[in-house]
Amino acid sequence: MNHFIDIQGAEMVFASRKGRFHALRDIHLQVEQGEFVTLIGHSGCGKSTLLNLIAGLTQPTAGVLLCDNREIAAPGPERAVVFQNHSLLPWLTCFDNVLLAVERVFAATESRAQLKARTEAALQLVGMGHALHKRPHEISGGMKQRVGIARALAMEPKVLLMDEPFGALDALTRARLQDELLKIVARTRSTVVMVTHDVDEAVLLSDRIVMMTNGPAATIGQVLTVDIPRPRNRVALAEDPLYVHCRKEVLDFLYTRQGHVETLTA
Repeated sequence: MNHFIDIQGAEMVFASRKGRFHALRDIHLQVEQGEFVTLIGHSGCGKSTLLNLIAGLTQPTAGVLLCDNREIAAPGPERAVVFQNHSLLPWLTCFDNVLLAVERVFAATESRAQLKARTEAALQLVGMGHALHKRPHEISGGMKQRVGIARALAMEPKVLLMDEPFGALDALTRARLQDELLKIVARTRSTVVMVTHDVDEAVLLSDRIVMMTNGPAATIGQVLTVDIPRPRNRVALAEDPLYVHCRKEVLDFLYTRQGHVETLTA
């Protein structure tokens, strides 16, 4: 069977002043097209390292990673990344920040009018159509993150990679953006791999939750399938037995089986 993302025996060893640091070992993971997968675990378990491998930002020490049956050897427009820091250029408007990415991908095949239409459509999709001509210092942190997501979606990536995209936001803004992300993924049918520290976020958003063991030499300890029907409503889920069960499974893995290394949002 051909999986959309296929990670086969990935290992990651970094060179440091104290010698070799074995970050990841024996990672085997398959992600299907249109699936939403979250990576969760304590700090130092290699979640972001694994995401960077899928993005092609780093290369594995051993093993192979495939996307759509092609080896991941470098970054590419089919894999867009949204970081915790929105990384917007402060001297450009919201529109121009997104247009910059659109031009990199589509300038050779589309007219200027088409590029602008694609850019505006992406900003409208994340609810930022009213702020096309505002600069980053003129909008809130949550709005900046919306623009970052719009920039990624405007590239029409096959895979959306998200590294704790809501981690720096207040609870209410984070909840609103989680709900928006659910709607966007339903509309675009994107394949998503997301790093999170938030147990509730993982259960709310995911089709599967990949739980990482503690580092060094971290690996996948358990994969939990979240069989909660979509669309999902956070208020209705609060007392849903299946939601409560999934949440308990993740908490049990993190706090009991892996020990309380740090405080996670629970």
